[in-house]
Amino acid sequence: MFKKNKKHKQADIFGFSSILPDSYVEEIEESNEQSFYELIFSRIQEEDFSCLYSEKFSRPNAPINCLIGAIVLQHKHHWTIQELFENIKFNLLTKVALGLQTIHEMPFNQATFFNTQNRLNDYFVKTGVNLLDMLFDHLTNEQIKTLKIKTNIQRTDSFQAASNIRRYSRLQLLVEMLIRVHRVLSEEDRALFDDIFAPYVLKTSGQFIYRLDQAGIQTELETIGRIYQRIYTELFPRYQNVEIFTVFERLYTEHFTVVEAKITLIDAAALTTNTLQSPDDLDATYVKKNNTAYRGSVVNIVETCNPENQLNLITDISVSANNVDDSKILHERLDVVKEKTPDIAELHNDGAYGSNDNDTKCFEHGITQIQTAIRGKESAIEITIQLNEPSLRQTDVDCYCVSCPHQTVVATKGRKKFKAAFDASLCAACPLQEQCNLITDRSGTHRSYYFSEKDFHRKKRAHNIVSIPPERRGLRANIEATVSEFKRKMPDDKVKVRGRFKTMLFAIATGIGINFGRIVRYMDDLVPEEIIIATSS
Repeated sequence: MFKKNKKHKQADIFGFSSILPDSYVEEIEESNEQSFYELIFSRIQEEDFSCLYSEKFSRPNAPINCLIGAIVLQHKHHWTIQELFENIKFNLLTKVALGLQTIHEMPFNQATFFNTQNRLNDYFVKTGVNLLDMLFDHLTNEQIKTLKIKTNIQRTDSFQAASNIRRYSRLQLLVEMLIRVHRVLSEEDRALFDDIFAPYVLKTSGQFIYRLDQAGIQTELETIGRIYQRIYTELFPRYQNVEIFTVFERLYTEHFTVVEAKITLIDAAALTTNTLQSPDDLDATYVKKNNTAYRGSVVNIVETCNPENQLNLITDISVSANNVDDSKILHERLDVVKEKTPDIAELHNDGAYGSNDNDTKCFEHGITQIQTAIRGKESAIEITIQLNEPSLRQTDVDCYCVSCPHQTVVATKGRKKFKAAFDASLCAACPLQEQCNLITDRSGTHRSYYFSEKDFHRKKRAHNIVSIPPERRGLRANIEATVSEFKRKMPDDKVKVRGRFKTMLFAIATGIGINFGRIVRYMDDLVPEEIIIATSS
């Protein structure tokens, strides 16, 4: 049963603040943890999490604001679970951050902490709603309004978040699955199938493959294929509701196929990047970037960057499979970003985000993309396309002006594409004609350039950066500092967790912590009168 936690709003006469010296209490009131209590903990809307609990009259839940606040603190400080609970038990400042007032008070135990994360995950799987993401949006929206942060100019970037899993070779992964399948078998089935499991279960998967040479690896792969087929035929029907057998079935179908009644190993080159990377993380995908292999997810962030802002905040965080192109991620998030910050008019990104679909969607939302690099080979002769203003058109149909370095013509609409016909006599005298690849028509009087609406949007995106003041052209670069703030908590680009949802929790909780840190540093620089104005709601 859901019950709100109001205890922290009432002072406890037996609390530690009543027995500490005044100087200690004063330091606590000026601490970052007190600021966390005021700016984060006290603003958690507990009712948003009521859906995680039964509506029937029953034992009330542990304080959900303490649980969610603990998740944020854990990722903010890069604590392990053990370190988190040690700080809740023995660190007075951590207790302050979570609204606790007595030395002996523990708002929840480890089992409740894990169960809450499982409930959040189950709710996300069931509804597609990430409740921690809702909290991030609620906090950020309040912070933007209170601090009067301009959101019309923003920037975006992504980074790899490798899962905390072992890097298995193909054979090692297949052997590891045999070991785990063997663990869940009944004693009777273990005895019955001892002949196929015995060579693999007496050692770890790493120890098993260590003694094999290249020829031995290929032989073992073929042998394991026959073992997998037998397990799938004889054991899977009886254990198909056991979780590890579901993983086994996925691995079996990804690596083996039956050809003319014979089990055959699928060629390694045919395996996709969505192939299972580890039985410990079913969501991890594979990508190779800059000669480095990553197994896990990718995190995309968007933040404000108007030069007039005294501080900038992250406005959107998303986690996707790491084999998804940045342009597709942006296409999925544009509607969300527009909904969160309706006045966004300028988005700074790099060349990986450019696509025709994004050009169209940005045009629909009135967003100008400022791209610092363009994909593809640049043309030797620059051809620009501009959309004529409606007042200059003879009809309501879109009319384009096309320019090369020495001519400007009005394009005509063809059956499939637009056509710009340049005067061939002027082209003949052009010093760039040897580098020009325009098509000369049959009459020889014109040289033509054909383009589509997609080409117009692509070229417009490429030239947007020169249409803004020079001081705004380098705004995207500073998002690398934000990426670094995330990566400080990711040694070797790895998060401490496994699975897409827990990576989401890491990214969102870290984002809340980063925004909080920026606000605290900003407020530290204000005089008392300005602080009162900035924190008033």
